[in-house]
Amino acid sequence: MEVPGTFPAPVGTLVKFYEEVVSGLHEQALASDRAYGGVVRSAKGQLLEVMSEHVVGLAWAKAGGVSERLSLQKSTYKVPIRDDYVRRLPAFVQTEISANRSGYFYKGQVDKHVSVDGELIMGVECKAYAEDAMLKRVLVDFHLLKSLHPSLICCLLQLESQLGGDFSDPSANPAMGSRPTHTLMSHFSDVELNIVTLLPGERHPERPIHKPEHFKALSPQNLEFAVERFAGLLAPHVR
Repeated sequence: MEVPGTFPAPVGTLVKFYEEVVSGLHEQALASDRAYGGVVRSAKGQLLEVMSEHVVGLAWAKAGGVSERLSLQKSTYKVPIRDDYVRRLPAFVQTEISANRSGYFYKGQVDKHVSVDGELIMGVECKAYAEDAMLKRVLVDFHLLKSLHPSLICCLLQLESQLGGDFSDPSANPAMGSRPTHTLMSHFSDVELNIVTLLPGERHPERPIHKPEHFKALSPQNLEFAVERFAGLLAPHVR
């Protein structure tokens, strides 16, 4: 799945791309040999990951960045086991870990890794929608990556929001948020999560946007809001 034309694609092209993918998704899923839900989830996931790259590209240009300095190369990072944890373990376990230390790691990554001059500066998690159970996983992933990259900018880009509060208002910057979400984020004080939503209105599970009767249009203005948010976050890395 690719946006036609140059990178980054202009806002109008991204809006058209979204409309073409989502408006035809119901019929595509019905005609597929694969499970209906699997086709829908896969397509929405790919859609948002592709769009996130272009949003970041547009934001970098808007902030005045030179395109050659920006990279969206995805990779995994080895998060090592913590020494303070190992010291609490029984002696025989500590001995085994010490003898095989290089094998004790967790491969961490998020959907999009944004680097400038080869240095990872931002991670973007892409969700068709997020609710608090998903948010817990997002926060844990960013917490682990920040153990390696303490200054990492953490972003959640979602089509729709199911987090409550005004996270479903793309123009809310900053958002007031919701009580459960703020409570969760308070337990990950090292992660300053920037939540950016593209479509207005709280997500309703019984009104999926890939069905024609519930389709939500992506307005150029709301996409511009997202570009502006990312441009503000990337601006300190432009020099």
